[in-house]
Amino acid sequence: MTDREPRPDGGDDARPAGRGERKKVLLRLDPAVHDALARWASDELRSTNAQIEFLLRRALSDAGRMPGNAGRMRRPGRPPKEES
Repeated sequence: MTDREPRPDGGDDARPAGRGERKKVLLRLDPAVHDALARWASDELRSTNAQIEFLLRRALSDAGRMPGNAGRMRRPGRPPKEES
């Protein structure tokens, strides 16, 4: 089963998940958990979002569930400008 990125019109995109645009996820957290994550991220010089992704990737890898086609984590800072 391959997870596909949805198109704005509700259709199915031909690109498999993990390629192209990054997924957006709404995550509800206990405020104390969020604060702890934010402090940890700051200590590691990451954004809270990058820290969550780092921890999820580590958990997937430790459990032997990291997909082989998963891209690498983004580097810190802004993404490079696209050349036109």
